[in-house]
Amino acid sequence: MPTTPPPRGQSDDTDLEALGRAVKQLQWRHHRTMEQRLNAEGSTLAQWDALRAIDRNPGVPAHTLAQYTFQSDQSFGALATRMQKLGLIERVSGKGRAIEHRLTDAGRSTLTAGHELAATVLAESFAPLQDADRATLLRLLTRVIHQP
Repeated sequence: MPTTPPPRGQSDDTDLEALGRAVKQLQWRHHRTMEQRLNAEGSTLAQWDALRAIDRNPGVPAHTLAQYTFQSDQSFGALATRMQKLGLIERVSGKGRAIEHRLTDAGRSTLTAGHELAATVLAESFAPLQDADRATLLRLLTRVIHQP
């Protein structure tokens, strides 16, 4: 008796749509939990992510910071303006017409608090996995992300 092919996006062993959805569900849970906990501290996930990008990439153009935070240039610019008004960052003249973004003491404090919250959220989320499983998951996701 002939076998029917698996549904589109599905192999004999793995439902690829379910795999993609599981990755998205986990990301959504992380974002939702981080947003709730950061809000309780007077911040947002977008602010913390921008502070993290600025801290990790000193002197890069706003366009690059927008890419690192998965935002459009316009969205990142609006966020940076709000963060400057909140006293979280400074925007200063860089090389040529470039504007450099720097953390203020308040921004550094917010970033540190965000790191602590993220560590807690991620530890809770990945608690069901052993260290070896976490390492395997990271290795596999990194391979998929960096495929040509």
